[in-house]
Amino acid sequence: MLRDRDAVANLAVKDLKSAKQFYEGTLGFQPAGAQGEELVAYRSGNSTFNVYRSKEAGTNKATAVTWMVGKDVRKTVDWLKGKGVKFEHYDMPGLKLEGDVHVGGGMEVAWFKDPDGNILNLVNQ
Repeated sequence: MLRDRDAVANLAVKDLKSAKQFYEGTLGFQPAGAQGEELVAYRSGNSTFNVYRSKEAGTNKATAVTWMVGKDVRKTVDWLKGKGVKFEHYDMPGLKLEGDVHVGGGMEVAWFKDPDGNILNLVNQ
């Protein structure tokens, strides 16, 4: 039953105002749907993600949201770097680092964080 339904990602943040500056000002998203003192929803392609205020923000140590950007990983990395985004570098088996992009086995992937430490990434899928 659930496999036929859309899923929504949820990102916990401590400061919704700061998060809005990042997701709207830096990443270029516009609020879509729910919006208020505690939550803002954003549309990304055919999906949605919610950014909401939580005292548990910053506790996730794994990737929270992935954008599948196809062949545009490096182009997107350059665009985000131009907006001040800093990329994370990880020691990943089977992947080597080329600038800010991890490459290997036909995969290109780059990780970055939002102001609350939520791990976000771009992949060439």
